Amino acid sequence: MTKAGGHHAPRKRFGQHFLTDTALVERIVSAIDPRPGQPLVEIGPGLGAMTDPLVARCGRLTVIELDRDLAARLRKRPELQVIEADVLQVDFAALATSAGAPLRVVGNLPYNISTPILFHLLPVAGQVEDQHFMLQKEVVERMAASPGCKDYGRLSVMLQWRYDIESVLDVPPEAFEPPPRVDSAVVRMQPLPAAGGPAIDPLLLGELVTVAFSQRRKLLRHTLGRWLEARGYGGAFDVQRRAEEVPVAEYVALAADAA
Repeated sequence: MTKAGGHHAPRKRFGQHFLTDTALVERIVSAIDPRPGQPLVEIGPGLGAMTDPLVARCGRLTVIELDRDLAARLRKRPELQVIEADVLQVDFAALATSAGAPLRVVGNLPYNISTPILFHLLPVAGQVEDQHFMLQKEVVERMAASPGCKDYGRLSVMLQWRYDIESVLDVPPEAFEPPPRVDSAVVRMQPLPAAGGPAIDPLLLGELVTVAFSQRRKLLRHTLGRWLEARGYGGAFDVQRRAEEVPVAEYVALAADAA
């Protein structure tokens, strides 16, 4: 998360929008509630609007910054471990192993690649304590949507399978420089305890859910039903529903049965 200043012009190719509302920064940091010694990782620290208060509370911080000019500035601070890289190439499992404790991940995610980042982190949910991200409000609504809601879809199912998701606070465009053209929100994601049942293949669940939501207006017998038939699935699953009517738990149970 970033702030304007230091004569650094926001770069559109990096999706940079610098957070400038100091009162809002304090509210976000209070919601995160970082403690000394916790392994915190910030995605996209930029000019340090969030970095400064986070470090003040936890002492040290790992930051992931793609912009080489900003990364060079950040390296001058001994309390920061700077990873200059595309976040989609960062091995978060290795970071957690190195830290010796579950990670706390925070960031103002570039809105143009926010969904890929969320899916990149999904396989390491078991090595994460929690995640707090600034995202487009519309994306947060989709993440937290309930079955039967128009916002409920593939993103809702895949993330709610592994996380408890809560929208913490709304953020207006004028809190940034330059202002984005959309409203934003901060979301809290807390990994759920691993289920005691059969292990779920994430790729299979992802394929199943993608097929289910490929034609939202049609009954599942036209999409998921044919997919299950092609796999020789002989179990009981009600395909006389639309994809948005099926709870997350049912999709997960079906992925276990269809494996």
